[in-house]
Amino acid sequence: MLSRFLLYGCTGWVLEVLFTGAGSALKRDRSATARTYLWMHPIYGGTALALEEVSARLKPLPRPLRALAYTALIFGAEYGTGWVLKKLLGRCPWDYSPHRWSVHGLIRLDYAPAWYLTALLFEPVRDALLHVTSEALRHTPEYREAEEAGILPEGALPEGTPEEAGVVARRFEHAQSESASLH
Repeated sequence: MLSRFLLYGCTGWVLEVLFTGAGSALKRDRSATARTYLWMHPIYGGTALALEEVSARLKPLPRPLRALAYTALIFGAEYGTGWVLKKLLGRCPWDYSPHRWSVHGLIRLDYAPAWYLTALLFEPVRDALLHVTSEALRHTPEYREAEEAGILPEGALPEGTPEEAGVVARRFEHAQSESASLH
């Protein structure tokens, strides 16, 4: 879970830098200045893990409908974490107050199309990250040792069912922690 949290946080950072850099370029900033905040890594990582859980529960629904639910969760996470940061720091690192469609300066409703697009991309991005990390996992000493010891749970790595990869990854992590506690 920690590895997915870290990957999701970094992916969020990259997307935010691309989004803010493109926005600067469109405003004729020739250097296409981009920005993000250190706070955003855990926010993106935690939100994506929550999206994994929601995704598993909404699997029977059509993808565009799931993306609407993800968009609501993203807005909720942005508002909630912004509110907490405002209480802790005295201000939210992002301040949308000057914008017309701002809600308490913490979210911008006019960003709904961008968040919906992000939500539509969540599952393919998750599946790609899980595939890449699963391939990398196969080459780790821990995986080879678990395989040799016969303690890999059945389906320990996603094979053809990426939507269940998060569940499979948790099974492997659980088997690893059980193995560690036995030694």
